[in-house]
Amino acid sequence: MKYGTPPRQQPLSMPETAYVTLWFPKPSETFIYREAQVMRRMGMPLTVYAMYGRLDSHLSDDMLRDDIPVERLGCRHILPGASAFVYWLKRRPEVFKPLMASLLFRRWRCLEQTGENYWACYCGCHLARRFEETGVRHIHACWANGPATAAWVASALTGIPFSFTGRAGDIYPADGALKDKIAQAAFTRVDAAFNIDYLRGFAGNHDEKIVLVRNCLSWENCQDAPAPMQPPYHIMALCRFVRTKGLDVLLRACKSLADDGVDFTLTLAGDGPQCLPLKALVRRLGLTEKVRFPGFVPHDQVPRVLREADVFVTPSKVVQSGDRDGLPTVIMEALMHRVPVVATDVGGIREVVRDGETGRLIPQLDVEAMKRAILDVLHNRDKALAMAERGRQLILDYYDSEKNARRMIELICAHSA
Repeated sequence: MKYGTPPRQQPLSMPETAYVTLWFPKPSETFIYREAQVMRRMGMPLTVYAMYGRLDSHLSDDMLRDDIPVERLGCRHILPGASAFVYWLKRRPEVFKPLMASLLFRRWRCLEQTGENYWACYCGCHLARRFEETGVRHIHACWANGPATAAWVASALTGIPFSFTGRAGDIYPADGALKDKIAQAAFTRVDAAFNIDYLRGFAGNHDEKIVLVRNCLSWENCQDAPAPMQPPYHIMALCRFVRTKGLDVLLRACKSLADDGVDFTLTLAGDGPQCLPLKALVRRLGLTEKVRFPGFVPHDQVPRVLREADVFVTPSKVVQSGDRDGLPTVIMEALMHRVPVVATDVGGIREVVRDGETGRLIPQLDVEAMKRAILDVLHNRDKALAMAERGRQLILDYYDSEKNARRMIELICAHSA
């Protein structure tokens, strides 16, 4: 089944817009890439400004050949950044000095955040000059951490309105400037409803600035997965291998399945810093013959991989620092291929995985509950596929690319210089 793409529209009178992010395009951030793509197709003059250099590995074919304009900073902009630093110190000392004092001497949540925000201040000074040169009338940061800091700096120096999106690890836990960013921003966008009340806790008297606009996602070539649900059952997870994904919990649930004599194969698709620890855990649990690690899957290959699954599992968890998933895009992709989903009640997952209605939703860290939910899906095929179909209809309503892009355009148009 093919759900198509938004029609190309004639350019409207829209403000020149800058999207600020860390990397672009990034293989794991297809939602940002897709949003920029759809908004440009709808007539928005949009340029992406990446604070770091270029990523060349694991990009899908469409990312490699797309013509979205991108300006990348990185190490080669250290000298231009220094020049911009001096430029704004001389041109607007009354703004520059207190702003830099506030940001550079702020207590950030960790050393990595400190370094990222120092670089963001540097980038913000350079971008402020670029935005004046190119006629930018609105700045949007795709994340609430470093990109929002850079956007805030550029906005303060130029008077160009800025906004930002708060998603997951960029706001959990909050960095040391989230409250001030919300106060200074024209609006703060969340891509999942569960973040609204959380960010309003930082908003003070600015509750109205927190707005929900869901992501723009692509539903091309969404063919139904066969999901035969016959032994050996095929259990799948696809994600970055980081602690918030909870893959260790899934492995322990699979150990319990194996001990009960269930015939299955588990595919853990992806890559990341937890890859070696996960492989070591597989060996300790005696699951070497049961678990496959195919590596990173480019986005244009995700449909093929998902169609091999009987059940898709997202075992997310909240780690000690407070970091957590927001609403993993791959859950929506699985449902769009009519793959039954088992997921934990973390972040915004419950917005699309409603227990017994669109999938199975279980408490985080509960190995036994995960095992029971997986068996419930595998042993009740008709019920599981009906849940997945209801999930697909919900996704089509929530993640209409044209509708969500139009809402972003309306917000930007209403808050442009």
